This record gives sequence, C-alpha cells and structure tokens, in this order.
Amino acid sequence: MLDGTVLLITDRPDSSELLRHELSLVADCKVMRFDAAMDLKSVPIGAVSDVTLDRRDAASAMRRAFARLRIADVPVICLLRNMSEIGMRNARNLGATCCLSALTNPVMVARTMMTQVIQDRAERPARSIERGVARATEVLTRLFDVARSNDPVSLTRVDASLEPIIAAVREGGLTRWLDRVWTHDDATYQHCLLVAGVAAKFSLHLGFSASDRHHFVRAALLHDIGKARIPLEILNKPGRLDDGEMAIMRTHPVIGYEKLKESGCDALTLGAVRHHHEMLDGSGYPDRLSGDSIGDTVRLMTICDIYSALTEKRAYKPAMPNAVAMAILSDMKGRLEDRLVQSFGEAMGNGS
Repeated sequence: MLDGTVLLITDRPDSSELLRHELSLVADCKVMRFDAAMDLKSVPIGAVSDVTLDRRDAASAMRRAFARLRIADVPVICLLRNMSEIGMRNARNLGATCCLSALTNPVMVARTMMTQVIQDRAERPARSIERGVARATEVLTRLFDVARSNDPVSLTRVDASLEPIIAAVREGGLTRWLDRVWTHDDATYQHCLLVAGVAAKFSLHLGFSASDRHHFVRAALLHDIGKARIPLEILNKPGRLDDGEMAIMRTHPVIGYEKLKESGCDALTLGAVRHHHEMLDGSGYPDRLSGDSIGDTVRLMTICDIYSALTEKRAYKPAMPNAVAMAILSDMKGRLEDRLVQSFGEAMGNGS
C-alpha cells in the first residue's frame, strides 16, 4: 500500500463502493462528489474521475477539478462512458493521463492507478528539474533583455520562478540540476542558473524559512544581471581577461545594483547584487568592504558564486570536481567565513 491519498471523483457515489474498496488497497481513498469544492491542502498522489462528461454541468465541474489536479501534477485516470476518439481526446485535453472504459473491472483500475503513481514518482524529479530550469531560463532571458533597456525589471515575474527552482532542487537533487544546467549554451545564463540552484540547496540545508529561501534564491538569480551591459567579446572570452577587460567586467555589480534599485528591489537583494565579489579582508570589489560591513546574505552568496564559477563547464574547461572546488574555498581563509564554508561543504556533500 502506498503512502498518500487517492481521490475518487464521482457522479454516482452510491455505486462506487467496489471501486473505492479496490483503490483503498492502493492507498487511502477519499470519495468526492463531482460538484463538491476541491480542497487540495493535502495533495493526492493520484485521482480517478468516474463522471459522465457528456453532461454539461459535470463537464464544467470536472474542468475546474482537472485544472486543480494539473497544478498538483498527479496522475489522473478518467473512466469514460464514451470511449470514442473524440471522448478520449476531450478527457486528455482536460488533463487525464490515462483513459479507461467505465466498464473496466475495478481491480484493473486500481492496478492501473498503482502503476501510474509508481511511474509518476520515478519521473517526478526529472520533470521538476525541467520545469525549474525552463521557468528560470525564461525569466533570465527577459531580465537580460530588460537590463539592456530603460524598462524596469518585473520583480513579480522573478518571484514566480523561485518556487519552481527550489522545488526542482529539493525533489530532483542538486546533481540533476547541475547536469541539466550544464547543457545550457549561454555561459552567463548557465552561471546564474548554477548559482540559483546552489543557493537553493544551501538554503534548504541551513533550514531557512520559506520567505528567507525565496529572498536568497531571488538574489542568486539576479546577482549577475549587470552583465547584460558588458560587451559580449569580454563576457564570452575564453581564458583570462587582460587588465582593461577586467576593469570593464568589474563594473557589472554596480550596473546590476543601479538597475534593480530603479525597479524598487529590496535592500537584501540589492546588497547581494552589488557586493557578491567583496571579501572579508577588503580585497574584493566594487566598494572594498571588509569584516562586519559585509552582511550574512552577501557572505553566503559569495561562497555560492565562487563555487559555481569553479564547477561550471565551459567549452575550454571541464567542470571542476566538488572536492577540488571545496579545497579552494577552504583555502580562502580570511576572505570567506570559515564556518559558512564548512557548512556549505556539508550541504554540497549531503545528497548533492
């Protein structure tokens, strides 16, 4: 028997006892009338629709129910009175992942649900990663376009991408996130996605509240937005930059800070964007901050940023192994906070 609840939505509750019994052998089964309000505070692991969709009132109610189930992203079996091509297409358009005849033996319906849930659980991490990367890439593309213009940055759009990133790392693991992001062909986007994923992993390890996680991952996603105005020949140059090119590259934190300040961004994010290259010994840039003048969010972000830069794949270099990157971070004593580097190492080595 599986953990969780299977939802049975029906327009004939008096005739559904046998189906309910068989589904209850798969998982706890909750029966719900098709016209009842759906409460998904506790997300089901799957659902069975045993409703006559030919009726207008039923079709309208099930359209709302299927919309909620699509958001929950769970398998949905639709039992059809009409197994025509049109009937099955309509059910799949609503969100059914499997269509069976309403005359199907309840034992077979339950077995199918078991198979669908097991398959869903196996595929969910990969789907979560794809959704998170796709959503974040879409936002980054828009962000960098806006950063090159005089338009303000839409922070609402940025915030909508944060939970998919966090969920992807939580459900799929950082290794899967990194493997997927490393396939990105734009080096700057790849780096921002890497830092966002690493920041999500670190914040989950540190036990941040949901609000603090969102703020931290938001700062990670936005930290290099100033690079939108750095010439591409410098941004994408393979190998080391010369002194003049480095001077131009080092303007990106202030450029990003000014752009986000104009857009009404919060102080924590602004600080991380401007100061993620500062070092505790005052050797960083752009303001040569040191010691207590560097806040916790910046200290954490700097570690995530350096680790991501060390481990990212480029055409001219392979990804650096985790152990080697951590050794480099550990050697940066006096520049990074030892305690945070140690905690970061635990996060990267724990299910990463």
